[in-house]
Amino acid sequence: MTDAKWHFHPKVRSGSELSRGERAADTMRNGMGSWPFVFGALGFLGLWMLLNSLLGHSGFDKYPFILLNLVLSCLAALQGAILLIAAKRADAISAELAQHTYQVDQETLDVAKQIAELTKQVHSLTEAVYKHIGAESGQ
Repeated sequence: MTDAKWHFHPKVRSGSELSRGERAADTMRNGMGSWPFVFGALGFLGLWMLLNSLLGHSGFDKYPFILLNLVLSCLAALQGAILLIAAKRADAISAELAQHTYQVDQETLDVAKQIAELTKQVHSLTEAVYKHIGAESGQ
């Protein structure tokens, strides 16, 4: 989410109202879905390969970096689960916003119906006043 302000919305739970898992999902989504994470990961990979290449035979993960491949495979597997958790959290936020919007729309519809009814009453009273004024003036 690009600079989302949904956490300021009065009907979306945030902060201490969230479970530990929901807060963790938000933190992971905001962390792993950011450019600093991407550049940090690239830096880590580059540093890993550079150090192990420079250390040669004494490196802990010699070329073709099998340990690094294992770490990246595990990270990819976890990222899939984390992305699903983050998507589930985003769906929950969307559902809370949709429910609030529906409630506001229903309240607005009720007010609009009341206004329409009052407008009809004002129209009827205005016609009655015109008829009364016309009758008194002899028209």
